[in-house]
Amino acid sequence: MTSSSAASSSSSAASSSAATVSRGPDPEPPGPRTGPAPRGGGPARVSRRGRARSGWFFASPALLVIATVTVFPVLFSLLLSFADVRLEYGGFRILSLTGDHYAAVLSSPEWRHALVFTFGFTAVTVFLELVLGTAAALVLERLGAARGWVLAVLLLPWALINVVAAQLWGYLFNGTYGGLTWLFEQLLGHQPDILGQPASAMGAMVVVDVWKTTPFVAIVVLAGLMLIPGDVYEAAEIDGAGAWTTFWKVTLPQLRPIMAIAVLFRILQAFGIFDLPFVLTQGGPGTATESLAILGYKTLFQNLDIGRGAAVATTTAVIVIGCCLLFLRVFRTQADEGGRA
Repeated sequence: MTSSSAASSSSSAASSSAATVSRGPDPEPPGPRTGPAPRGGGPARVSRRGRARSGWFFASPALLVIATVTVFPVLFSLLLSFADVRLEYGGFRILSLTGDHYAAVLSSPEWRHALVFTFGFTAVTVFLELVLGTAAALVLERLGAARGWVLAVLLLPWALINVVAAQLWGYLFNGTYGGLTWLFEQLLGHQPDILGQPASAMGAMVVVDVWKTTPFVAIVVLAGLMLIPGDVYEAAEIDGAGAWTTFWKVTLPQLRPIMAIAVLFRILQAFGIFDLPFVLTQGGPGTATESLAILGYKTLFQNLDIGRGAAVATTTAVIVIGCCLLFLRVFRTQADEGGRA
C-alpha cells in the first residue's frame, strides 16, 4: 500500500515536471507584431525632432506677428536714425546714410536735460514705490479676511489707464477749479500754480506715478512674502531675533529676487514715461518735465525731423538696455555673495 502510493506520487511529480519542461514561453498578446527594441534611441530621437518641428510650426504665426510689430519697427527705426530723410508729398525718401543725427542729439542741451530729468524721475519714483509697496505688502500679509477687500481697493489705481489717471489728477491740479489747488490755498493763504512751476510740476508727476504704480510693487512683494516658509521665522524667533532684526536678516534677503523683478519692470516703465507728462504738462513749463520720450515725440512728429527723432528713440533704448543689464549684474553679484555667506 505504501509502495503504490509512493509510486503514484512519483509518477504525478514526473508528469508535472514534464509538463513544465514541455511548456514553452507565454503566448504573445494579440495585436500587431513589433520589431526588435530600438538601439541608440533612434526612433525616440526622431520623435523628439518631429515634436520640435511641430512646435515651431504651430508657433510660427505668433513669431511672425511678433517680428512684424516688434522686430521690424525697431530695425527700421535704427535704419532711419542713420538716414538723411526727405519728406515728400507721397511719403518720404531716404537720400543717404550718415551718423550726423547722433552727433547732433548727443550735443543737444535739450537731450541732456531730458536725460537728466528721466534719470531723476526714474530713480525717485522707483525708490518710493519700492519702499511704500514693501510696507503695504507687509501690512497685507498680516490681514485676515479683509485682505481681499483691501487688495481690490489697492488695485484700483493700477487698473486705471495711464491717460485716464493723468487726466483725473490734471483736474485736481488745475489752477482754476482744482481740488488740490483749493486745499493748498486754504492752507497756504494763496493759490499756487502747481503745474505752472518747474519744481511743483515735477513733484506732481512723482506723486501721480507713485500713487498709480505702488500697488503693482505691493502685489509682487506680497507674492514673495507668501513663498517664505514659516519655519524660517520660527527659527529666528527661537534665536531671539526681534521684529526689526527678522525683517533685515530673514525677510529682506528672501525677498531680494522678487524685489529685483519688480524694480526691473519699474525701471523699464519709468524710463519710457510719456503719457503722464504729455497729459499733465506737455513737457512744460518750458522743458522742465520733458522726458526722452516726449523729446523724441516732439522731434519726430512736431518738427518732422525723422532722422533725429529716430536717433533720440534709439539712444533711449540703448540706455534702458544698458541700465537693465547693469542692474541685473549688480543683483547677481549680491545674490552670489549672499549665497556664499
